[in-house]
Amino acid sequence: MDQTIKAKKYNTYFDNAATSFPKPAQVALEITRYLDEIGGPYGRSFYDRSLTVSRAVEETRDKLSDMLGTSNSSGISFTSNATSAINLILNGIELKGKEVLISPLEHNAVMRPLRYLAKKNICSYRILPHFADGAINPEEIKSLLTEKTALVILCHESNVNGVIQPASEIKKIIGEIPLLLDAAQSAGHIPIEIDKNDYDFVAVTGHKGLLGPTGTGCLYSKNSEFIAPLIYGGTGSKSESFEMPEFMPDKFEAGTPNIVGIFGLKGALENTPVPNHSQNEFLEFIEEVKSLKKYKVFCSMNTEKQGSLFSIISNSVSVSDLGFKLFREYGIETRVGLHCSPLAHQSLGTYPNGTLRISSSVYHTQEDYEYLLKALSGL
Repeated sequence: MDQTIKAKKYNTYFDNAATSFPKPAQVALEITRYLDEIGGPYGRSFYDRSLTVSRAVEETRDKLSDMLGTSNSSGISFTSNATSAINLILNGIELKGKEVLISPLEHNAVMRPLRYLAKKNICSYRILPHFADGAINPEEIKSLLTEKTALVILCHESNVNGVIQPASEIKKIIGEIPLLLDAAQSAGHIPIEIDKNDYDFVAVTGHKGLLGPTGTGCLYSKNSEFIAPLIYGGTGSKSESFEMPEFMPDKFEAGTPNIVGIFGLKGALENTPVPNHSQNEFLEFIEEVKSLKKYKVFCSMNTEKQGSLFSIISNSVSVSDLGFKLFREYGIETRVGLHCSPLAHQSLGTYPNGTLRISSSVYHTQEDYEYLLKALSGL
């Protein structure tokens, strides 16, 4: 049987850490509804069409607030993705002469703007003490905290090996020092619980675990008073002034938002599917891959801190060849290389060749995992 035809029996898309697929049907329906039936601006006018749009945008903000576990919905600002949210904080907070502490598994969404600031001699950064899998060792954090420590950044769930950092425990240790949580991979997969954990900043993207469209995301800010906007422009509020509004969320929402994308995100948040597999089944799948002696698996050493993805390398072929063979012979789609996270690969010892990443979604079934396991066994 042709492998492409055979693969159609299964969900062979295992690149959900890049962007999720499939999406709930309502995502496309809401996008089409806005484009074909509603139209109109957000927050700029007071006729019915505009009010309908404004209500939908604010309902989406409220749903994000509920999903993230905060009653402060005005602290949610729409962004184009988690990267823009992270850049807003790194460029908006006062870091001159300060130090930023980071996890060893940070994505380039953090490392590139942070490296830019360091090259400009604005701030420095240090990597938090950690275990072999990149999980931070909370017991050793206090020794790094100084009066220069202005910010701690955590990749909540690694996009390379799926390690979930102990963010709540770390926030308790650092106290009043602000914490920026990069929840690009974790949002939609694990609870964030902002208010319970007293997080300061949380960056979220809409197109991964939330199952929404690309070009959507948000930033949660507990206190925006000392954060400068990244983009200045019209907001539909205080239009008589050349100054940006100081109140939220307008302070961080210059320009017309991605209304069509927000409608799609609303469709996703209102129609979260029931997972087709349990976390235990996913963990069992990882153990089965580990039993294949031809591969080395990169995942969390603590199964309770394992997210929805992991990586492998082959003992006999390059990761690029492995990825190509999986697709050519079995129709399986994965991501190979450095995953925009060279620091993580340096920390895990997989730099510069990288790994092959397997990232699941709620739509995968046990049969899909069995098919992938059979493919890995057969190569």
